[in-house]
Amino acid sequence: MISNVWAGAKVRLRAILPEDWEKFHDNDEDSDGSRLCDVVHFPRSEEGTRLWTEQEAEAEPEGDNHRFAIETLDGELVGSMNTHSCDTRHGTFKYGVAIFREHWRKGYASEAVHLLLRYYFEELRYQKVTANIYAFNEASIQLHEHLGFKQEGRMRRMVFTRGRHSDELIYGLLNEEFAEMASKGAGKRA
Repeated sequence: MISNVWAGAKVRLRAILPEDWEKFHDNDEDSDGSRLCDVVHFPRSEEGTRLWTEQEAEAEPEGDNHRFAIETLDGELVGSMNTHSCDTRHGTFKYGVAIFREHWRKGYASEAVHLLLRYYFEELRYQKVTANIYAFNEASIQLHEHLGFKQEGRMRRMVFTRGRHSDELIYGLLNEEFAEMASKGAGKRA
């Protein structure tokens, strides 16, 4: 049996493809979903989204900073994730994950994060990951606590949306904490 570090029991991580444009364009219409992981952006044309996916498909990684598509094992695009602020000297990185609304609560985010962390910890020798989460994003807080992340800080009034400011929470996970959780089978939702 061939083992692929980018595939789990439910999802695989892959490069963004030009033909992904329509799913990403449809997802851009979900303003509430956008607020949970980023901001509500100005509208983008279909051609603009096509161009973005083409650019992402051709883009070379900048160091270990990379954007991934998340798809089910039968090939349905269900979201995306990216790594950023990758610091090889200190062995730290950050990431973000977004699952399209119709695929929430199916364990896709949990497995995608697990695959990403396994690769960055076990293949690239990173020792810590950090996730910044808006305080109003209860689902993301629950996901990260389920995955073993610890809240390390709170930055007050960092986000402005829906006419008010909200706090941003900082969650972190160390390599050895991930290894312990993985050995117990935690972080893989059914």
